[in-house]
Amino acid sequence: MDDTEWLIAREVPGLRRYARALVRDRDRADDLVQECLERALRKQHLWRRIGSMRGWLLKILYNVHVNLIRHHRRTPETTPLEDVSVTQPARQFGHMQLQEMARALDDLPASQRETLLLVVLEGLSYEEAACVLDVPIGTVRSRMSRAREALQSLNLEETRPAAVRPVTLRRVK
Repeated sequence: MDDTEWLIAREVPGLRRYARALVRDRDRADDLVQECLERALRKQHLWRRIGSMRGWLLKILYNVHVNLIRHHRRTPETTPLEDVSVTQPARQFGHMQLQEMARALDDLPASQRETLLLVVLEGLSYEEAACVLDVPIGTVRSRMSRAREALQSLNLEETRPAAVRPVTLRRVK
């Protein structure tokens, strides 16, 4: 294994994390990472050693994701009847919070969600995220600001069950 392959292998956990956040389906996320790694290994001669390997790989992953979205728009996805399950979601509050946050992220425009995930989940700087998304840094700042405003305006506190809401104690005189 040469130096470049070792640098690529080191970034696999971060790629998986970002892919899972983008598509929220383990199998599709694994396919996305696999395609990204195949392209990176095939085109490793194109990596300029001035930039970070992480940023280069995240850019490849993002581009693969965008290409797959374009492809799926052209060909509708069907689910075989035997793969459909009728189950109830878990009733634990933590699970409900995660579902609320996932729905809130899904409600964001794709550009804001992708930018937010790169900066918050992956810990990239605004400059690195701008490079991955191939947009000006001002666009990253704008998308982050709008995404934060949208998430804050949801006020997820209201959907908490009464038994879990924080209780305010009053002193009786």
